[in-house]
Amino acid sequence: MNDADRNPTPIEDTRFGGITVHQDGQLRLEVDGEGIPPVVLERDPASETDAQIAIGTRDAAFLTLRIDGREAELKPAKAGLSRRSYRVDVEFEGVSYRLVPDSIPSSRLTRDGAHIGDFSSDGDELVLAEWREDVEVRPLDASVGYALASAFGTGGQPMWMMIVDGVSSALP
Repeated sequence: MNDADRNPTPIEDTRFGGITVHQDGQLRLEVDGEGIPPVVLERDPASETDAQIAIGTRDAAFLTLRIDGREAELKPAKAGLSRRSYRVDVEFEGVSYRLVPDSIPSSRLTRDGAHIGDFSSDGDELVLAEWREDVEVRPLDASVGYALASAFGTGGQPMWMMIVDGVSSALP
């Protein structure tokens, strides 16, 4: 591993400046920046891993999320046919967050039910955020959004497209 792998280039967020997302394999993810609270998401190494999930699992029993050193409640849905089944919820100090796919490449971040931004990531250290102009965006919003987008990826096909793909692959 070279120094560039250990120290990823910060992402330039339009509201919060440089934000660094660092993944340590499928075991640990860190989000940090000068203007945001740090986030650490860790997976229990004893858990089974899914290669399609950057953090390795959607099972909350094997994941620990800490924001600014304090534990947060993380509730990833089990993932199924619908986009909504790929949602990830976080409860932290009375605030509810949800990251849910809303198009093929991106997911919508909500805070207490209000849409605050859109994220795109393939489940790697490159995360793109587009903040809504008509809402107040807080540093905590950025910390949570970048962490969830990197750990679980964003976007998803609509159910009808998955059904068409399944049917067409079953045909001779």
